[in-house]
Amino acid sequence: MDEKDRLRELFESLDRRRRPEDVAELIVGELDDLAPKELRTLQKVAGGSLKRGWWGYGFSSMADDFRRPVGMDRQLDTAESIFHVGDRPSGTDLEGVKDYLVRAGATIGKAFGRGDFKYDRLDRQTRKSAGLEIPKRQYNKRFRLAARMERKRDRLAREVEKREFTLIGKSRLASTLTWEEFSRDRNAACFVAYFTARCNLRSEFTIAGQQRPFDQVCDLLFRRCRASASTNWWAIAHAFPDREVLDRLDDARKGELLGRWYGILDRIASLLKGVWNSSNIDRRTMIVKKGNDSSTWNATAGAWNKARDSWIALLHALDMDEVVEGLCPGKVLRLMAADVAAWHRSVGGGLDPDTQVWNDLPLPWEVLSGAFDCPRKLVEDVCRRHGVDPLKAGWSAPRPGDRKVHAFRPTPELVHGVTVGHPGLALALRRMGVFSGKGVEIHLTDL
Repeated sequence: MDEKDRLRELFESLDRRRRPEDVAELIVGELDDLAPKELRTLQKVAGGSLKRGWWGYGFSSMADDFRRPVGMDRQLDTAESIFHVGDRPSGTDLEGVKDYLVRAGATIGKAFGRGDFKYDRLDRQTRKSAGLEIPKRQYNKRFRLAARMERKRDRLAREVEKREFTLIGKSRLASTLTWEEFSRDRNAACFVAYFTARCNLRSEFTIAGQQRPFDQVCDLLFRRCRASASTNWWAIAHAFPDREVLDRLDDARKGELLGRWYGILDRIASLLKGVWNSSNIDRRTMIVKKGNDSSTWNATAGAWNKARDSWIALLHALDMDEVVEGLCPGKVLRLMAADVAAWHRSVGGGLDPDTQVWNDLPLPWEVLSGAFDCPRKLVEDVCRRHGVDPLKAGWSAPRPGDRKVHAFRPTPELVHGVTVGHPGLALALRRMGVFSGKGVEIHLTDL
């Protein structure tokens, strides 16, 4: 693999879920000027890559990508066989699909977005006046197909947005970097790719806390960026917007990021509101119960909190703290699995104090819409009432810039968050439904 191919593979990893060990393997080949100590540190991590056999296994049971929505290719093939309008788009091109449906609808006098079978169809006289010389049955067939495809496109757009928010909740804006921006500087590219891989690690079933992303390889790569005069700090700020990084950007760049993050907050708030209204979430405990869409809620809550942290950090970097004085929407708590909550109670724990703060503050989407005020003083008063430090907990200010270097741990094979020692066993347990909370199904092929 040549240098350009390696860099391209690092870039493509931003939108996927590559193991940090596999990204480290690419970086070892990409950086040809590593000091002996730096090389040893990277080799220690890269030794667990799939290319090197991952300590004797050579494969992983876990997907190396976030779930991608299924496109509309099958429906478009059917539509083209009926409408014959040409220029069929890709099934994942939302704008292309919309344009196709506009053109297809025009052949039967249907406006895009008007798909009610009772009220939006043309009657016989109107069809005749419009020159539609096709039988009523054929007209109805085309109308129904176009209306169904519009609804399918709306669902696809929602799933695409949910995947986007999942990525933001893990690695902020790293997946939105362009190839031109990413490839400008090798040191920055390697740091962003490895840090993103660390951020994208799956959550483990534990009450001891999750792995922190900034390990010794992140520290090594960041030090290289700091020592270089040509580092692309703009690219790094997409994934790691801490104060040192933001201070290296000019105000125009900071302002651009500030606007992007607020726009993302507004979009996330809309999805959160929809999930909240369609689910009977127990706000008092935030423990999952039947009927809660916990996957969507938790992914979107993670995106909100990452976006909120970044937005506040940028306001602080721009010396615009007065904005937060008047507008300080709170964090969004994730839903906790009932078994994890029971585990906490069994060791003498209880609800996270942040839960009480979340309960006493206006809902974030109500704050952004202007329905309720939520100034910084209110947030800090509520935090202190429940024994929470609003600064250390990130409720009213950027999180403290404690860039502690955490020890690297090999990526575990997980089955519903539970660590399994061998990827082959993990595959079998996952197929049987072990640790899923549902009934276990034993297949002969798994024995």
